[in-house]
Amino acid sequence: MAAFAVSVGAGDEHHVLVVEDNGGFHVPATQGHSPGITAVRLPPYAPELQPAERLWKLTDAAVANRCFDTLDEFQTVLGEQCAWLETQPDLLIQHTLFHW
Repeated sequence: MAAFAVSVGAGDEHHVLVVEDNGGFHVPATQGHSPGITAVRLPPYAPELQPAERLWKLTDAAVANRCFDTLDEFQTVLGEQCAWLETQPDLLIQHTLFHW
């Protein structure tokens, strides 16, 4: 988190709020965060608070149940899917626009 704070210029004059999901890899800082950084954790199982979570099934559709020979091949297929999704605003809205 310290490297992130430096890269975004966080400090006394520039405050940054980092919103984290409850992924197991998000480990709370043992000695607090760098000055200017505040981390807030979303509650467990709250996809309505993180609309992007609902997009995973659209990106996964291109790579699920496939075996790729190289990481480059995987990245190409996933990149093409993401590029296609950029041209589908109505589809994205259907998956992320909540009524509340």
